[in-house]
Amino acid sequence: MPINDQCIRWQPTAEFGARRLRADLYRYIRDYFSEQGVLEVETPLLSSAANSDPAIESITADAGGHCRYLRTSPEFPLKRLLCHHSSAIYELGKVFRASEQGSSHNPEFTMLEWYRPGWDHLQLADEVIELVSGSTKRSLNVQRLSYQDLFDDALGIDALDGKTDDIVAAAEKRGAPTGLNKQQALDYLLSAVIAPSFGNRQLTLITGFPAAQAALSRIDPNDARVCQRFELYVGSAELANGYHELTDPAEQARRFQSDQQTRQRNGQAVSVLDQRLIAALQAGLESCAGVAVGIDRWLMWLGGYDRIGQVLNFDWESA
Repeated sequence: MPINDQCIRWQPTAEFGARRLRADLYRYIRDYFSEQGVLEVETPLLSSAANSDPAIESITADAGGHCRYLRTSPEFPLKRLLCHHSSAIYELGKVFRASEQGSSHNPEFTMLEWYRPGWDHLQLADEVIELVSGSTKRSLNVQRLSYQDLFDDALGIDALDGKTDDIVAAAEKRGAPTGLNKQQALDYLLSAVIAPSFGNRQLTLITGFPAAQAALSRIDPNDARVCQRFELYVGSAELANGYHELTDPAEQARRFQSDQQTRQRNGQAVSVLDQRLIAALQAGLESCAGVAVGIDRWLMWLGGYDRIGQVLNFDWESA
């Protein structure tokens, strides 16, 4: 049957210049880590366990009658490699997240993730800034702020000790949907209100996130209100999310179970816990720091693009 090619878009969504920019960035990243002695590794795209984080949805795959999940990040297998042999490693590859689509989101995207044994999150944050700064010839201003100071300076909000009702009301006043909890309201204020004010020639490093947003990071031993986590913004876009990694298997299992309970309350799918990660942590994970960086957002910033499809050869609608 003949195909009416006037009705079907087959052309790539990225121009040649964006493809060249991606190739150059990959080469730069690999050269940087080769010089630093960080080993490139490869881990599976399909896993027997889904991501438990209520804010992230995994894509399910039927593998010959066996349920598998496309990875949302290579974090868990990379940590298992670290438990087997503690050395600096990185992976550059595809990850997948359902229900993430928009001008800066695509359900299939590229992530760079690496781990530094013996480092904390602040040492790793410095390296992320070095790596990102070295990828551009722009003159950049680096702003370093604590989460508390950021909210206080921008909105006059006490992000750590402020009352939930006050923070939720502040978010709703600025356009947030109703029904958010405190952490969701803070997330909204950061992404929709504060971050758009960051300059395009600015890198913004945020540390001292609330303990409730610890995810897989450690709680600060000097202040139980905050966790040892950072985020780096390029312009107004969140680029990197890094942790002084949690190494306690019992606490990791507790957080997994808490995630499952939250997902159940929300009516979200609840999958089995990743027992392989727990077993690896029981065998022992050296103190380390890890970070995930969104390659496509990095390319958008480098090339001055405003839509993620402009840096993808084929975006979600044309794949």
